Amino acid sequence: MKKILIVDDEQEIVELLSDYLSLEGYSILTAYDGQSALQKAKQAKPDLAILDIMMPELDGFEVCRILRKDSNIPILIISARQEESDKVLGLGLGADDYLVKPFSPREVVARVKALLRRATVLSGVPQKQDILRFSGLEIYVKEYRVLRQGTEVSLQAKEFELLRLLAEHPRQVFTKDQLLDRIWGGDYFGDSNALSVYIRRLREKIEENPAQPRYIKTVWGVGYKFEGESS
Repeated sequence: MKKILIVDDEQEIVELLSDYLSLEGYSILTAYDGQSALQKAKQAKPDLAILDIMMPELDGFEVCRILRKDSNIPILIISARQEESDKVLGLGLGADDYLVKPFSPREVVARVKALLRRATVLSGVPQKQDILRFSGLEIYVKEYRVLRQGTEVSLQAKEFELLRLLAEHPRQVFTKDQLLDRIWGGDYFGDSNALSVYIRRLREKIEENPAQPRYIKTVWGVGYKFEGESS
């Protein structure tokens, strides 16, 4: 049984989502502040987390950042803050989806199912090669590990899948829609700005100079491609 951690300082929202998700067969964990959320996550190791942003102790952004350091579980942010900058920040910290309040509980259930389904598919994807090696970069496909100049780089699951897809097809140009479909799947509900956020984060982690990327190139008006000499 999949475990869902619901974190919100509004008891009514926690109870509402708990009821709907319980009916779908999920085991529910609840917390009403950021510190309690981190303790529950450490103890119970949920399969997915739903986070509000504005909470006491620690806000949802900080909880998301800390969770993402130690785990690749899907994270869905729900918040009354609807500014684009908040969405970009949440995605940049490692959230997989962002939903603005007020929301339909049925939509939350649909997004939870989509995120869990996507995580299951990614964990079982057959690999073409165990290791992809390029000058200065090593991608250990089965281990979800990346080394840059011999030093391990911490990537979340979707960052890794995006890098792997591009690196498995050097010099092939992928459109933004193709990347969204291949990485997020047809169940993705967010907006396409998420892709730009993930590309920027990847460059910050694997490129020596993110402003002049060596590996992940932008093809203006089309999408992105990977360039690197195999070694």
